[in-house]
Amino acid sequence: MEGLAMLRQLIGQLQELFEHYGSHPHYHSHHVQHFNINNNNNNNNNRWCFLNIDEGSVDDYYSFVMAAGKSGSFKMLESYKPPPTKKSRKERTRGRISGTADTAEVMEQQIWKDFPEDLFEAVIARLPIATFFRFRSVCRKWNSLLSSQSFSHHCSQVQQANPWFYTITHENVSSGAIYDPSLKKWHHPSIFSMLRKMIIFPVASAGGLVCFHDISHRNFYVCNPLTESFKELPARSVKVWSRIAVGMTLNGSSARGGYKILWLGCDGEYEVYDSVKNSWTHPGNMPSNIKVPLSLNFQSQTVSVDGTLYFMRSDPEGIVSYDMVTGVWKQYIIPAPLHLTDHTLAECGGRIMLVGLLTKNAATCVCIWELQKMTLLWKEVDRMPNIWCLEFYGKHVRMTCLGNKGLLMLSLRSRQMNRLVTYNVSSREWLKVPGCMVPRGRKRQWIACGTAFHPCLTAMA
Repeated sequence: MEGLAMLRQLIGQLQELFEHYGSHPHYHSHHVQHFNINNNNNNNNNRWCFLNIDEGSVDDYYSFVMAAGKSGSFKMLESYKPPPTKKSRKERTRGRISGTADTAEVMEQQIWKDFPEDLFEAVIARLPIATFFRFRSVCRKWNSLLSSQSFSHHCSQVQQANPWFYTITHENVSSGAIYDPSLKKWHHPSIFSMLRKMIIFPVASAGGLVCFHDISHRNFYVCNPLTESFKELPARSVKVWSRIAVGMTLNGSSARGGYKILWLGCDGEYEVYDSVKNSWTHPGNMPSNIKVPLSLNFQSQTVSVDGTLYFMRSDPEGIVSYDMVTGVWKQYIIPAPLHLTDHTLAECGGRIMLVGLLTKNAATCVCIWELQKMTLLWKEVDRMPNIWCLEFYGKHVRMTCLGNKGLLMLSLRSRQMNRLVTYNVSSREWLKVPGCMVPRGRKRQWIACGTAFHPCLTAMA
């Protein structure tokens, strides 16, 4: 009974302290009594509780004292309640349903039938994208919102959230998989009938539209992956059989004002497509001060900032830019960080970023750099958590960037590993992406390539 004696001694000390402040406790039949003591040296009202040791077991009160000791002070306690037991999923679901039914309110038709039409569209425009597509099936009127100019205006007023990612898997290159980072969910859109037997790759995006080209780099397509608005672009006037880099910009603030697409070859050849004119043009030749061949980094996606496209090149290391409004080319010589292997350009809020693998000896880590405009040097601003990088130790890791618009998606793979992660440039948050599974399938899909796009319900190809 040594534990009981210690408890009695502790209670005695508390009673002495209580009497020292000039008050007397009142006992009841309960295990716990509550008192307020005014302490002149402390403005807060400290609450004290006393135990009746003659009732209850030693274990009960020992647990109580241990809990109080860990927290640093005694806390108010109610009458004894048994610890919560884990409920089955069916019981939890039944509880949620019953709770919802009790508190649900009936919407009065007399009030809601006069809900303003313009306000209705403003509310719908602010719904999550996935929710809107469920609502489309309610009636024809709701489904026709996609072609409404007023609804398009409301959508343009809504601040763009994180981009989504349109990707192509190794197992099914003729279809795509879309990742929604807000819901952490993969979607598998239906494929246009004419493209079922074709192999196309997403290479750029703007205003909710995604640009594709086929495996021969000759034929271009533009579509809205959400609404399946689709367009095949006219044939290019310049025949270039080598690989090309592609960039895309908007003419205005949305796709309704039109868009432009530029392709660039290593030999300096390039063309610009204007959706308003629905034609390709060859504005001119690459300036003589820009060294050709360009040795373009085709692993790096093009970055668009304020109507200017940025392409990564090597020999010399740096960036080549093209202003889609003025038609001016520029070149920036920027030395790459040491021990850099796979790398790509990224963009966030007008800042140009670099994402790459640093590999030294057997250690590999993903690092983030920001371009300093004054010095034209890369400054490291973040890197992947060390505990994640330990997984890469001793492995030959390759990296592919599947989206570079503020929220980055990176594919990290080796013979023994296949990881998808996202990185938010603004919040500097790293998150793991759940595996991509085909509907009614169990096998995890390997992502081959992809691009980020801002989901837009009203963008028309």
